[in-house]
Amino acid sequence: MSTIDATGLRLALFSDTFLPQLNGVTRTLDRLVKAVRERGGDVLTWTTTDPDATADSHVRRLASVPFWAYPQLRLAAPRASRVACELQTFAPTLVHAATPFGIGLSARAAARRLKIPFVSSYHTSFSAYAHFYKLGLLSGPGWRYLRWFHNAGHRTYCPTSAVQRELRSYGLKRTRLWARGVDPKDFHPSHRSQELRRQRLGASDDAVVVAYVGRLAQEKGLDVALEAMAIAARQSPRRLVFAFAGEGPYAAACRAKAPPGSVFLGRIEGAALSAFYASGDLFVFPSTTDTFGNVLLEAMASRLPIAAADVPPTRELLGEGRFGMLVPPGDPLALAQGILGLAADPAQREQLAARGLEESARYSWEMIFDALVADYREAITATPRTASLRRLKWQGRSEGVPAGR
Repeated sequence: MSTIDATGLRLALFSDTFLPQLNGVTRTLDRLVKAVRERGGDVLTWTTTDPDATADSHVRRLASVPFWAYPQLRLAAPRASRVACELQTFAPTLVHAATPFGIGLSARAAARRLKIPFVSSYHTSFSAYAHFYKLGLLSGPGWRYLRWFHNAGHRTYCPTSAVQRELRSYGLKRTRLWARGVDPKDFHPSHRSQELRRQRLGASDDAVVVAYVGRLAQEKGLDVALEAMAIAARQSPRRLVFAFAGEGPYAAACRAKAPPGSVFLGRIEGAALSAFYASGDLFVFPSTTDTFGNVLLEAMASRLPIAAADVPPTRELLGEGRFGMLVPPGDPLALAQGILGLAADPAQREQLAARGLEESARYSWEMIFDALVADYREAITATPRTASLRRLKWQGRSEGVPAGR
């Protein structure tokens, strides 16, 4: 049970992506909203328009258009005046921007105008995406912009220590760690389903199911994964079933390139997703662009051994290889050898899976959000111009709660 009381916290949250979009960021932010409310606080979210969204009195949507380089991401022009008016009505004690683009710029400008404490979080690896989309010429101006944006706040929350070190190396200040968690009730080996394996995946008892969960997008390293899968399928003496859960702009290409017999389940959630994880035999994570692989924790909690690209955030989560096999990034042959090695060695799979399951228990959402709310409190009370009033308001409603982490 939570030990941190958020009564008195009125959080204004800003993000380019939010439900009903489904990705790691939206799932994390949805949990953040629920965590603050469960602890007695209130949250109002500003995000982009979405044709699939339904009306929600707790969500404000700003007119947006698809981003030309990535149509699945929608961007809104800064609307600081409108946002400032709406903020005055909501009367937040903290503004949190989860994006540095138009929505985030509105948050930054309005918070500064109204002298409301401002924090931000870093979710997308700018350097990795710049490299992937061949935008290297923009990297210098891009980091200058990110410094300007994030250093205006009292905190920049980072998902891993590896990302925190990278941001500090580029001059971002006042960084704090905000990790991610996993719910052991939702992701657990007890959800394994022989029926799912036989009927949906077409896997016999002696087959090895190689699972992937995530957006079907090119920057997720799927070309590397698909080539590795093709190599592994040709060389494995045992039948390998490659199973994908997720959807995205690269779905058609994935289906065309995947080995024969591969299974694509599309977007699945809830009990179906829990069963999918637990019914696999090993998990592949080829991405070099993720700042935090939420799916890695879900696979570990489901007792799946992992073969993943060796990049700093993933290396950190997998304990330098103690909780999963790390292979050179961008190398299909190396990933294929990792898949083949794990498929042929049940003892190694068992060892990695057991270690991963034990490690995943350390990532409690409750503890993570307790720490974040406590840090929110520090950020609010540390604001010189408004500290006295907010400190009295907050402390009067959370007496006895230790500050900080």
